Amino acid sequence: MTAAQQPAAPSPRPAGTRRPDPRPPAPGGVLWTISGDVRALLMLPAAFTMQVAHPAIGAGVDEHSVFRTDPWGRGERSLRSVQLWVYGGEQAAEEGRRVRRLHKEIQGVDTRGRRYHSLDPACYAWVHATGFPIYLYAGRYLLRRFTPAQERQLYREWLQVGRILGLHDRDMPQTIEEYWPYYRRMLAEEIEPTKVARELVATDVPLPRPTGGPLPVRLLLPLFWPALRAAFLRFRAFVTVGYMPPDARAAIGLEWTAAQERRLRRFSTAVRLLVPLLPERLRYLPIARRARARWRAGAR
Repeated sequence: MTAAQQPAAPSPRPAGTRRPDPRPPAPGGVLWTISGDVRALLMLPAAFTMQVAHPAIGAGVDEHSVFRTDPWGRGERSLRSVQLWVYGGEQAAEEGRRVRRLHKEIQGVDTRGRRYHSLDPACYAWVHATGFPIYLYAGRYLLRRFTPAQERQLYREWLQVGRILGLHDRDMPQTIEEYWPYYRRMLAEEIEPTKVARELVATDVPLPRPTGGPLPVRLLLPLFWPALRAAFLRFRAFVTVGYMPPDARAAIGLEWTAAQERRLRRFSTAVRLLVPLLPERLRYLPIARRARARWRAGAR
């Protein structure tokens, strides 16, 4: 190729300009369809537990998070953040920057005595990476089994979420073929039953009662909270372990019996059949529901 035939080098960005914001997954895609469905609420505990089973992430959450003192507020904020990554439009990239700012000062020593920083790609990429296998595995129970083409599309869309979170392509496996060896290596070499991971599947830990809701609920909840707390912790442990891929369960040291599997299948079948019958205002989470309405209005 002669010099005249060679493509021109891209023009450098002017000094002081910022790289264009990454875009969230396109409306109508796989992630757009499943991420805002109320059934995603049943998947999130498994993903979070896999995240904190990483020694550095578990140490960071143990030392810096309010998940013990304000579990309901933290859960609500985390859910809103996840929804904005997918449905936030122009807000998605700003939400990603906000998440990185929150984690900027989180550092310390992990459970193996190694220095960590929460934005180190080795840690931060695992937080992102846990979403993909949970969508695939739990989706078989609660949604449907994805086709190979849908799995690839879901992974491409999940990479877009990673970019919104500030991850570089070099820090994320770029194809499914690259992802699974990375995933297996992380389970074999890094993942362990950390203190926080064990707490998230325990049924005898303290749990503050919710403080919001209508006045009658706030008045009656203190009376019924001991029984509700016990039932909630049992249910949380059940769906957390049940919707976690078996190889991740084994890496964390979580037990799962044949009887529990039968219960999970019965429960999942009921949810899978019931949710599609609900009106959209009940089937989709608020941020997703509003985004879907805007998308339909713009397509008319």
